[in-house]
Amino acid sequence: MIDTTEHNAAACRASRHTRVQHLITADESSLAALEALLATLPICSTGRVFIEVPDASWEAPITAPARMVVTWLDRSRRSGDPGTGRACAAGQALTRAVTAWADEMLCAEDDRTRIHLLGGYLGTADIVEHLIERRGISASSIHAPVEYGIANLA
Repeated sequence: MIDTTEHNAAACRASRHTRVQHLITADESSLAALEALLATLPICSTGRVFIEVPDASWEAPITAPARMVVTWLDRSRRSGDPGTGRACAAGQALTRAVTAWADEMLCAEDDRTRIHLLGGYLGTADIVEHLIERRGISASSIHAPVEYGIANLA
């Protein structure tokens, strides 16, 4: 019998293998940290990666586990606050995408999604606030850069 918590090629192919969902965010300032994080994930990892960049010229191939969906958010193609006619501000596209995803996907009380927020401070702070206040996620399960002082609070 294959251990369902072990992470190796044989275990990951097993139908009963425990798979933990990941939510990972990044922006143009954190692409190296994103690649380092993705390189540490087991090949059987599932979840979403949202990457906000100023424009499409920043988009490049990202190596992620096959069961993870990578979404590029190009600020130059998005609008700011509805009805203002303003351009999309840094962190705004990331916040909108992640909060919408979280509202749809983080439904169970015993959800164990691993959350890594690598983007800039503004978007990250808004996402943390939404996850804690609206989704009831424990601050201790949200990982963000230490210098932000907004996660890893347990």
